[in-house]
Amino acid sequence: MSVSSPRPSAALPYLLLLPSVAYLVIFFASPMVQAFGLAFTSTTGEWGLTSLSAMVSDDRFWPAVWTTLILLVVLLPIQLALALAMSMIITGRLRGRGFWLYVFLLPLGVSELGAGILWYSIFVEQGWLNTVLQGVGLIDRPVIWLDYREPWRVIGTIVVAEAWRSTSLLVIILVGGLRQIPKDYLEAADVFHAGPWQRMRHVVLPLLRPTIRTAMIVRVVLAFEVFATVIALGGTATDTLATQANRAYTEFQDAHLASAYGLVILVVSLVAVGLVLAALPARRERGE
Repeated sequence: MSVSSPRPSAALPYLLLLPSVAYLVIFFASPMVQAFGLAFTSTTGEWGLTSLSAMVSDDRFWPAVWTTLILLVVLLPIQLALALAMSMIITGRLRGRGFWLYVFLLPLGVSELGAGILWYSIFVEQGWLNTVLQGVGLIDRPVIWLDYREPWRVIGTIVVAEAWRSTSLLVIILVGGLRQIPKDYLEAADVFHAGPWQRMRHVVLPLLRPTIRTAMIVRVVLAFEVFATVIALGGTATDTLATQANRAYTEFQDAHLASAYGLVILVVSLVAVGLVLAALPARRERGE
């Protein structure tokens, strides 16, 4: 006589999801609703667009918007190309892949502020970069990389620091996608004598499309939150939306204005994610 095992309750999946849902509601949804309320109210408690109007009329608002968008547009292709190359090295047939995996993922152990301070010591006038360039004779005197009179130079240092710090996150995502590609496809490419570029273009990239989309969405969202690196390298002369939100809350002690900046960051992030989804739409299999 066989004893049948008890069937799981239909409510069990929902019960298992309950702690995660509660966590999201308490620590994400509730603060978000409160922030929306603060953004559409004034310091006197009146509903309206007072905080949003004060934000837009600020002389540093539009420079912060453009700097944030420039960082995003410049960082995305650079980091995607670097992450793809690094992922191919890790998942390839090269010897010492474990060593390179360790090297590539090492920046994940460095905080954003720590990375900013590290690269500040490199780019400062008497820093490591100028010392090396002078030592090999490429420059006669130190270059002022962090010259706040030339914003493009400062933005370039921020791009380098951010690319070093956060590319590792994309590498983790892409490595997972590369290891999910069936070996049959790669072996078929070898049979037809496909070169490295043909193999990458016609086999790897199409199969890696969903993973690339996920990696770009993650990077787009995090790009709007870049804060400590900008403060460490750009100081108060370089503005982004995140630094302006912090300035509104700490310097002006205005939670309503800071929430207005948070609302703008959310809206722009959603628009950017929508553009990524439009640029990399999900492909359907034939017959669906």
